[in-house]
Amino acid sequence: MNGSKSVKLLLLMAVIAMVNVVLVSPGLLGFHIGGDSAFETASVVTVWVVSALLLFYGSYALLFKSPAVKPIKTIQTREDYINSLHHYRHVKVLKNDIDLALDQLERIEKKRSALLSVLGERFEPTELSYKKFMAVIDEVEKLFYLNIRGILNKLGAFTASDFTNMSNPQKSARLSSKVAQKKTELYQEYLAYVAGYLDANEEIMLKLDKLLLEISLLGSSDYRDVEDMPCMKEIDALIKQTKLYKQ
Repeated sequence: MNGSKSVKLLLLMAVIAMVNVVLVSPGLLGFHIGGDSAFETASVVTVWVVSALLLFYGSYALLFKSPAVKPIKTIQTREDYINSLHHYRHVKVLKNDIDLALDQLERIEKKRSALLSVLGERFEPTELSYKKFMAVIDEVEKLFYLNIRGILNKLGAFTASDFTNMSNPQKSARLSSKVAQKKTELYQEYLAYVAGYLDANEEIMLKLDKLLLEISLLGSSDYRDVEDMPCMKEIDALIKQTKLYKQ
């Protein structure tokens, strides 16, 4: 359960507890079962039943219910990507890939923070070198999220149950061997695309690690321009290659 869901669940529990305290506290409403009127008893029982139902449903919705799939074109924030990936996390055949994608989302944030910290120690934000580094970091981060979007686009061609059904030999056995083979090949092709996007993101983060090392060694290396740094050249080539491929 992520942080926002934890907060929502705690708020729900706090509201339910507060309502019940107000209802039965002697200094407030002071209602109790077997009180002066049937209305009091009915009110207490009703509130308790409603409270139990709200707590049960709220816990289920926050802890177990899969988040609604957001249209790919509307995904903007890191939280949007995380929520969209979580929709497929409980599909057995996708679990390892989705866990890796979520882990990559966490690591890319840490790498960006580390790079910004090192850059802040070595350069002023107004310096040209700082701006060049930031431009490259921003651009390669866009590639990273483009790959995550690619994963979601491929997974979005199927529902979570589709992946489960395609990996179920018993259900495939009901089809003719020719159709079953074609479905399996298509299924494997989609999974291969997902694996390819994950590999591409691992390469991106490896290059960011190299860039972090090269920035930390700037004092002992002599480059006329930051664009001459080996890793900067590698990242620039990766960016240009991706843009060419997308055209």
